[in-house]
Amino acid sequence: MNRFCQWMTTLALTLAFTGAQATVITQSDEGEMHTEVAGATEINFGEGCGYASCSGDFQIVTGDLSGRYAAPAGTGSDNPYLSVPNPNQSGTAILELGETANYFGLYWGSIDSYNTISFFLAGVLIDTFGGGDVAAHADGNQLVSATNRFINFFFGDLRFDQVHLASDNYAFESDNHAYATVSEPGTLALMGIALAGLLMARRRRQH
Repeated sequence: MNRFCQWMTTLALTLAFTGAQATVITQSDEGEMHTEVAGATEINFGEGCGYASCSGDFQIVTGDLSGRYAAPAGTGSDNPYLSVPNPNQSGTAILELGETANYFGLYWGSIDSYNTISFFLAGVLIDTFGGGDVAAHADGNQLVSATNRFINFFFGDLRFDQVHLASDNYAFESDNHAYATVSEPGTLALMGIALAGLLMARRRRQH
């Protein structure tokens, strides 16, 4: 079985419906820390923010600080990553792409139910997801693969130009952010359904 088929057969897939538009969320293979979307821009925080602009409550850190942040599983002690909030116990990082995209991915560390990721276009909310939408047990475990995964968001015909990462506790840790405009995310979703099966579907309120 080739790598692509292996990835498709092991992904966890959620369909979140916004009217007639489906947002497709997938998890990459266990241990995968980078996007597999060809041509995507990837930001690893090795040279700071990396986006067109970053504002709000966040830190770019390395290693662990007890009670404050913990490196995503599998990353080295000297590997920089993004942690929200800073320094308060709740806050939001506002990440400006400087362009529009319909795909976003990130290596999401120790996924917690109180972590939230939201997507905006020209200041208008497109959709928002909590840790419980991408992990069955969003309990913040710093070591297991179930809560340290590369998560992909495919928006189809929708576009976004800003991403908000929010947390009302310590912390929302992530690395290797990626974004792109992909031509046929629906095709990827259908292949995932055919190979892996639909695990969960929920209807979301239209924004």
